Amino acid sequence: MRRLVLGAMLLLAGCAAPPPAPPPPSKPLADRLVLSPARFEDLPGWRRDSAAAALPAFLKSCERITRMPFDASIGAQGVGGVAADWMGACGAARRVPPGDDGAARAFFEQWFTPWQAANNGKADGLFTGYYEPELNGSRVRHGPYTVPLLARPGDLVTFDPGSFRPDLPHEQLAGRVMNGRLEPYPARAAIESGALGDLARPLVWLDDPVDAHILHIQGSGRVKLDDGTVVRVGVAATNGRPFVGIGKLLADKGKLPAGSSMPVIRAWLRAHPDEAGALMDGNPRYVFYRMVPGDGPVGTEGVVLTAQRSLAVDTRFLPLGAPLWLDTVTPKGVPLRRIVVAQDTGAAIRGPVRGDLFWGTGDAAFDMAGGMKSPGRYWLLLPRERSPRLAAAGAD
Repeated sequence: MRRLVLGAMLLLAGCAAPPPAPPPPSKPLADRLVLSPARFEDLPGWRRDSAAAALPAFLKSCERITRMPFDASIGAQGVGGVAADWMGACGAARRVPPGDDGAARAFFEQWFTPWQAANNGKADGLFTGYYEPELNGSRVRHGPYTVPLLARPGDLVTFDPGSFRPDLPHEQLAGRVMNGRLEPYPARAAIESGALGDLARPLVWLDDPVDAHILHIQGSGRVKLDDGTVVRVGVAATNGRPFVGIGKLLADKGKLPAGSSMPVIRAWLRAHPDEAGALMDGNPRYVFYRMVPGDGPVGTEGVVLTAQRSLAVDTRFLPLGAPLWLDTVTPKGVPLRRIVVAQDTGAAIRGPVRGDLFWGTGDAAFDMAGGMKSPGRYWLLLPRERSPRLAAAGAD
């Protein structure tokens, strides 16, 4: 009898309904800037920064903003308000005595309100660095100078899909018209194999393909010519292809560990010239250049960048010209807390809490920029004229 009961129980267990299937994985939240009001006392290290060192960078942005119509929107979705909101702060900034940290700090406290930036509910983000390379070049091809920096080709067309239809994204794409149709522009490997022929003329010739590739990653640079002169070059356009970092390409091939610093990557590429070319061609994006007169480098905002005070950001979320309080660490693990100004963009700088700090020019800047991959946060400093309206709209 006991065996019959046990058998019945086993039968019932076998007929039981299977456990419910696990729910499908939820889709990641779309990037969204969320601003929460803060006080200057909330900013880590606020009173220890040399605030006066940030004013020259901010004043450069003011030169652009104060030339705009009063009702011009500052930043995507009007996050920065309108140009009129900034006029008083820009005027007051010009009256701050140069080099006076106390006066500069008081200026920011009087004219701005801090708002902590977050991606949905996440305030932590990633901060990297970039720099202005110094390269060796010549105006004519000869000897070691065999790597061209090409000017914008005559058949390159740039366009913004969002300007054609409201349901398409706003982004800068590139192509060329072939047989009456707009087609993608050739990728890096094809361009470096001569696919453009005479459509793109060389601006200068460089002596190192690795340095040339790093320049394509950084954007702008200084070229020391063999005639003793120095010229600056900046981005004129790209071929519109997606950017793939050389570090990822090396890691995917098992050549270097993921997350290797740029100095380590450069050393590997130079030590393996037979493999370097094909690996660098794995980044399909190609940059075309123009000569940049005067001081530089010039960021996307159109102003000269300031070493360790200019930040590249994602302009889908943050307005160019806005000061921010940055809280991160250097590649050596030292706290890096200071006022920076959003003045540039970058192909890999995507998201509401993402920044790329400009470290300056030359090898010392390269060592810092190339090794920076730090967690951190920032607070957006908005004019008090703008802040009450932002608070009323429920920014957080």
